[in-house]
Amino acid sequence: PMDSETELGPLATERILQGVDDQVQKTIAQGAKLLTGGNRIHGSGFFYEPTVLVDVPKESPAHREEVFGPVAAVFRVSDADAAVELANDTSFGLGSSAWTKDRKEQKLFASELDSGMVFINAMVVSDPRLPFGGVKRSGFGRELGVAGIREFTNTKTIWIS
Repeated sequence: PMDSETELGPLATERILQGVDDQVQKTIAQGAKLLTGGNRIHGSGFFYEPTVLVDVPKESPAHREEVFGPVAAVFRVSDADAAVELANDTSFGLGSSAWTKDRKEQKLFASELDSGMVFINAMVVSDPRLPFGGVKRSGFGRELGVAGIREFTNTKTIWIS
């Protein structure tokens, strides 16, 4: 990762790398089409090729699980409502990115995507000024920002009559 030519760093551990590869290989075995990547980059470190999958089956790991590696599962939908329906069809909900210049679609995504954070025309990022956290199986509560500070505060109620 210290090489100036490196554009994508390694995964944190061998176990994480193997988990990503298992998810990708199982998804392909279940019928997804691999457009690029799908392999470990051998050598020093836990590098995995940037990977793009299409025609991803609904019950496959790349559709149903969080993939913590450089893997994109690409889906085609008919319209913004179908995109929201597909995006919400998961038991996870940390962050969502939606890309559109259409103001009506921006409002739809902001209000209807079921995730702890929604970014319009931007990637999900962690910023210490903003609350960070998910919904569903992606957690509860928030860290960072004012909401995050309150998560670590014990308040005391005192009532004297």
